[in-house]
Amino acid sequence: MENDHDGALEDAREPLMLQNSSCEEGSGSQCSSNNTGVAWMVYLSTFVAVAGSFEVGSCSGYSSPTQKAIREDLSLSIAEYSLFGSILTVGAMIGAITSGPIADYIGRKGAMRFSSTFCAAGWLAIYFAKGALALDIGRLATGYGMGALSFVVPVFIAEIAPTNLRGTLTTVTQLMVATGVSVAFIIGTVLRWRVLALTGLIPCLILHVGLFLIPESPRWLAKRGREKEFETTLQKLRGRAADISYEAIEIKDYIETLERLPKAKLLDLFQRRNLHSVLIGVGLMVLQQFGGINAVCFYASSIFEVAGFSPSVGTIIYAILQVVFVVLNTTIIDKVGRKPLLLVSASGLVIACLITGLSFYLKVHELALKSAPMLAVTGILLYIGTFSAGMGPIPWVIMSEIFPLNIKGVAGSLATLVNWFCAWAVSFTFNFLMSWSSYGTFILYAAINAMTIAFVALLVPETKGRTLEQIQAAIR
Repeated sequence: MENDHDGALEDAREPLMLQNSSCEEGSGSQCSSNNTGVAWMVYLSTFVAVAGSFEVGSCSGYSSPTQKAIREDLSLSIAEYSLFGSILTVGAMIGAITSGPIADYIGRKGAMRFSSTFCAAGWLAIYFAKGALALDIGRLATGYGMGALSFVVPVFIAEIAPTNLRGTLTTVTQLMVATGVSVAFIIGTVLRWRVLALTGLIPCLILHVGLFLIPESPRWLAKRGREKEFETTLQKLRGRAADISYEAIEIKDYIETLERLPKAKLLDLFQRRNLHSVLIGVGLMVLQQFGGINAVCFYASSIFEVAGFSPSVGTIIYAILQVVFVVLNTTIIDKVGRKPLLLVSASGLVIACLITGLSFYLKVHELALKSAPMLAVTGILLYIGTFSAGMGPIPWVIMSEIFPLNIKGVAGSLATLVNWFCAWAVSFTFNFLMSWSSYGTFILYAAINAMTIAFVALLVPETKGRTLEQIQAAIR
């Protein structure tokens, strides 16, 4: 049966590649939908969707500036607050498991609306909390919504965007995550923790209202057999004057090929025809997190404090730098490509971890005590800058591009689940590692980031300038 399925894919692949070739070589009207100006609806749809990404950032950044105030107001122990902080990733893992099937069943828009409802309920629970239990329930709910949104938003944008803008628009998701984290860090220094929780409702409201104004993913509509809505939506996204005939035929042919395959199950991800995509998508998520980002993000203030630098000043610089580098990434990703940015980013992370490790080594051995704090700040800021320029956004971009449509729900859920599990593991083990060896911790992160360089160089393909269907044909 597997040979028959592969044969069906090969039969469909040849005419698709011929069409793509003629499109690239010719100048006929059939290619105009990819070359004309982008319809405003694509930008509006992206703006609405990335409100969900901002919400993800708001959830992630909430615990850092509020730790002292919440512990004092509610008389929480360190263990109780640690549970409050870490239970976010538990909720995110649950959201990741369910987000793919939900997005496949009720659509990308429905999944975003469903997820943001959990976030809103969680923020309200935190606002009205009188003790640890209500706090944890609220944090778990926001974590669920965060985990689901972190999958469905980039997938939705990748499915509506034209090829020449897909990388840029998908990267905007990470820009908004970074912005959400940074805004929470900065305004959390002046707002009370209950008021800060209410600000998390704003992106939920924007998302809920905005979803009434934008269309569903045309690829999802085509997959569900809603032909008329598919063509109407694609025309709306490409502009009234655009010729969508070639793109519509390519999407339909690809989906018809997928329909010949059985419904995807978890074990199907490990079949030969899907294994390469799954290895790339999941592997990048593992390396992204085990490189130490959540340790740096969650404990930035304490790292600065341990290093002898002002935590408030360091955190604000961290927040601003993060946004600046993600903006830079957004402007160049479709020009430079995904793979070069990943390689440069991972190389920068190795250097940043070594610098930070050196600062802690000097402090532990009481060497160059005046230089150690500045080395730590330099290392952490270089870390967040280079991470935001590549390893932060691009694994999510590639995840939205790399999986075949018939397994995208299951595979995307697995990749997102792995990402949040690794995030939990890193944040949980960081304090233990720092107790073992502060400089050894960052040397370990440097070694993992060095492994990322080899992984990207050997296994990750360049997806810049290709349609989702062309990417699948090339991988297979």
